Amino acid sequence: MAHIAVIGGTGPQGKGLAYRFAKHGHQVTLGSRSADRASETAAEILQRVPDAQVSGAANQDAVAAADLVLLAVPYDGHDELVAALAPELAGKTVISCVNPLGFDKGGPFGKVVPGGSAAETAASLAPEATLVGAFHHVSAVSLWSEQEYLDHEDVLVCGDDADAKATVIELAVAVTGRPGVDAGKLRLAAQLEPFTAVLISINKKYKTQSGLVIGGLEH
Repeated sequence: MAHIAVIGGTGPQGKGLAYRFAKHGHQVTLGSRSADRASETAAEILQRVPDAQVSGAANQDAVAAADLVLLAVPYDGHDELVAALAPELAGKTVISCVNPLGFDKGGPFGKVVPGGSAAETAASLAPEATLVGAFHHVSAVSLWSEQEYLDHEDVLVCGDDADAKATVIELAVAVTGRPGVDAGKLRLAAQLEPFTAVLISINKKYKTQSGLVIGGLEH
């Protein structure tokens, strides 16, 4: 089992993923600019999973202690945060589930990212880390639900390092009950990230928490 730092662990997506990881046996450290806020969120998870290994810490301390790092932060401020954490991220596998989205009167849309995607930008800002894109499309509401596994959807995983990608594909079992789907190279994060806007639109239209399922695969 891995020791995972969830940066942005006090937000809905980060808290939900941390809960899933802790629920299924991984050690989790929630990272935040405020160690106290991170500890408060860790206590919420412990109320649900009393025997979980979960704690809170300041971002740098959370990253330094972990084997894997998940970036679950808003896109605004993303670049500055990753650049500041780059020394601690060196040598680690870093999972980005950051979705650069905007909202206007027409609804949600994917922002144009100069580096192609948030994941690719993180790779350029922390060049000694190994970036993998995953968990973009899993609803925060579904993650925090009591359902044992979100077995109605797949986790798409993209990256350029085969070993790092394989690690994240296996980590997806903690969320969906089955391995993630190899979705190709890291550059495809540029397509995966903005697709979240489509799911948000579907959720609004049909009053649901939709997810992606890839047909034609034998799990």
